[in-house]
Amino acid sequence: MVADRAIRAAEDAADPVRIAAAQWNLGHVLLSHNDPGAVEEAKEVALLAAEQLRQAPATAETKAVEGALELVAVVSDARRRHWWEARRRLEERAAPLARQVGEGNVQWTVFGPTNVAMHAMSIEMLAGEASEGLRVADQVDTGQLPSRERRFTFGLELARCYDLRREDAATLVHLLDLEDIAPEDLARSPLARKMILDLQKRVRPTFRRQVTALAERLHLV
Repeated sequence: MVADRAIRAAEDAADPVRIAAAQWNLGHVLLSHNDPGAVEEAKEVALLAAEQLRQAPATAETKAVEGALELVAVVSDARRRHWWEARRRLEERAAPLARQVGEGNVQWTVFGPTNVAMHAMSIEMLAGEASEGLRVADQVDTGQLPSRERRFTFGLELARCYDLRREDAATLVHLLDLEDIAPEDLARSPLARKMILDLQKRVRPTFRRQVTALAERLHLV
């Protein structure tokens, strides 16, 4: 409802950048659903908005929001297991725009080279390519990102890459870092909850106390 009203307000203002940013928000709302139809619709919304935005005069702002919309399409492809399409769009569409505009936070999209690299890692994590995901993650510095949400998501996906490799100590370290960043988000994340509960079942006695304490703090046990 909020995303829809934002689109209407942007249209009333006749501001192409804000219209596109509102569509970007709607895309993320659709991506938050598990329904494949909603995830596919997110891509459709994003690409239509990007096409409309390209009709406006090209500026750093329009390019940044266009790049952010391309990332919505990338996530949609990856969520639907279209790995090569996601990688191709990231490399051919999002990455060139990121190089043009540099780091920034136009319309709170946090679009720039760092965010593009984070999405590259995300694709590999979703594809189960944990080693490649970790290789990409080693090249990412999130220290200057203005978005705590993006830092949290990156850390969660990094933990998942270690979890896929059954590197329990590294998984635990990153989960504890996430607790410092956003404990409420960690407690609400289905992926984090699953990783913590799985760790409890298989972790070595050396780390069991820390894992159990984390689970208790998050009210998982």
